[in-house]
Amino acid sequence: MTDIITVKKLVKRYGEKTTVNGVSFAVKEGEVFGILGPNGAGKTTTLEMIEALRPIDGGSVMLDGIDVKKDPAKVKRIIGIQLQSTAFFDKLTLREQLKMFNALYNSDSDPDQLLAEVQLTEKQKSYVENLSGGQRQRFSIAAALVNKPRVLFLDEPTTGLDPQARRNLWDLISQIKKKGITVVLTTHYMDEAELLCDRIAIMDNGEIMTIDTPKNLIKALIKRGFKKPQHVEQANLEDVFIDLTGKELRE
Repeated sequence: MTDIITVKKLVKRYGEKTTVNGVSFAVKEGEVFGILGPNGAGKTTTLEMIEALRPIDGGSVMLDGIDVKKDPAKVKRIIGIQLQSTAFFDKLTLREQLKMFNALYNSDSDPDQLLAEVQLTEKQKSYVENLSGGQRQRFSIAAALVNKPRVLFLDEPTTGLDPQARRNLWDLISQIKKKGITVVLTTHYMDEAELLCDRIAIMDNGEIMTIDTPKNLIKALIKRGFKKPQHVEQANLEDVFIDLTGKELRE
């Protein structure tokens, strides 16, 4: 796979404080790439510079051959962004909002198809304010797909969702990947990253600590002598919850 994003020595400063300190990595076309780290590690700031939402103070980002710093407008036309909190219009239905986004992007995406893909067909005449948390997250992803992006950015997409909504969103991300869309996501859930991500970058204090596949990162830790009590369960409490209450969305 070729690299669709190349980040070299990326820097962001706020006065005397450096929040992103010389970060370098590449994202391969068609993969799900995760950025993990504690609060304040620089994950969101790094994403925002790649997305051309925040000025780059040092280094460079190339996205699908476009220099983000030199041509941010061109970059924004080929990416989709789902933020932790996305603002929508109050007095437009879901279908009307997608039609409006189509016009803004000069896109020919089918609003009905997008709503079907995120399981919101029955809510097409509803307003965003009347959606549940999971429905709102799925609609924000539908909106981010209107312009048929080459890369989709997801910032903690499942935070605050119940187990059914969370697993449903995992399935949706997997379906998006199958379409050939590159996905870059941040998350605080390690099980989510392990399941969804082809590769993971772990950040702390504005720097990349390591990058590899989830499996290789675990193997490397064990090789360094890490041990914990060997009590392997075939299921966890979330599995019990899903088994008893079902996988169907409750909305």
